[in-house]
Parts: sequence; structure tokens; C-alpha cells
Amino acid sequence: MIALNSVDKFYRTRRGPRQILDNINLEIAPGEKLGILGRNGAGKSTLIRIISGAEQPTSGSVTRTMTASWPLAYTGGFQSGLTGMDNIRFICRIYGVDIEERIPFIQQFSDLGEYLYEPIRNYSAGMRARLGFAVSMSIEFDCFLIDEVISVGDSRFHEKCRIELFEKRADRALVIVSHDAGYIRAHCDRAVVLDRGRLHSFDQIEQAFEFYAHSYS
Repeated sequence: MIALNSVDKFYRTRRGPRQILDNINLEIAPGEKLGILGRNGAGKSTLIRIISGAEQPTSGSVTRTMTASWPLAYTGGFQSGLTGMDNIRFICRIYGVDIEERIPFIQQFSDLGEYLYEPIRNYSAGMRARLGFAVSMSIEFDCFLIDEVISVGDSRFHEKCRIELFEKRADRALVIVSHDAGYIRAHCDRAVVLDRGRLHSFDQIEQAFEFYAHSYS
């Protein structure tokens, strides 16, 4: 389980502290498919980074008894001066997984060919995202985090992503953060709405959709 308890998050701005998350309480159970709805700027990306452990709350606590991925296709952790392959080796060492076992899968899945041996700074945004997703899928987690709809690459790559994430890992927990209600409806069995830093929970998923629609209509 992953549990957020009374989590607040502030960022410093020129006009003083700005509160992004306000008293967030949330539990994610093993195997659960959770959608988090919210418009742009609602704090969705901040929330998912806190769930992953990439960012710490200003106050409150996060308890994890299962492992969580970084946001899928997130590439902020890549070192641009290193090659794609060097970044793969670095990430595998951090997570303590066998490098040589992962490389064939990443090569096949990312379909980057010789570009894996080029510095990341030479990659397009799409190439970075494909490598990020491939590395994410090469390391097993109990909970996978998706920040916005996966829209990397062409239809063939979309299908590969769908099979790896929604079929082969159907037993894992998922957290999908998006403003696209249709995407969450298709893949989640529970949804919450993040609105002005506050998280609103509902007993039924359709209630979350109705609240979200009325809030931004």
C-alpha cells in the first residue's frame, strides 16, 4: 500500500509561498487502478512525483509498503551528456537490477537502434520518452504511475505500451493522472478529483466524473 497522510506542498515564488497541495489524504492498494482527474495547473504532476518519491512533501507523510515507478516516459532523470546506453546502465545500478538482462528488452522496445549509443542531448523529445518508457517497463514495480495520457511515438509503439502495461502487468496497481476523463474511465476502477489543491474522493467512479465536469463547465 501507498498512503499519503495530511500532505501539504508549497513552492517558493517571487510573491511568496504558493500552496499546491492542501491536506492530501490518499491510499493506493495493491492491484488498484486509480485515476486522478484535474485541469492543467491543478497540482497533478506534483502529486504523482510525491507518490513516486521523486519529490518530498512540505508537511505530512508518505508511507510505502510497495514499490512505485517514476512517472512513465518521464525523462528528467536522464543525464544529457551521457549516451542512452550509459543512462540505462546508471538507472539499472540505482535499482539494483541486472543490466545485461534488461538491455535486449530495452533495445527491442524502444526501437532506437544505434541512437542508444548517442548522447541524450541529441535525442528528440519523442526519442527520450520512448527510452524512458522502455526503461520503466524493464524494471518491475508494484505500482506504475502515468502522468497524463501516454502519447509517445506512432500507433505501433502505442500498442506495445498498451500490451506491456495494461495486459502483461494487469495485476499491478496503476495511478493515472490526467484531465482526460475518457482515458481514466477506460483504465481505472476508482477516481478522485484534484481541485485547487484539495483532493475529492467518491464512492463511485461516475460521481467523480460528474463532479469534474461540473467544476470546469
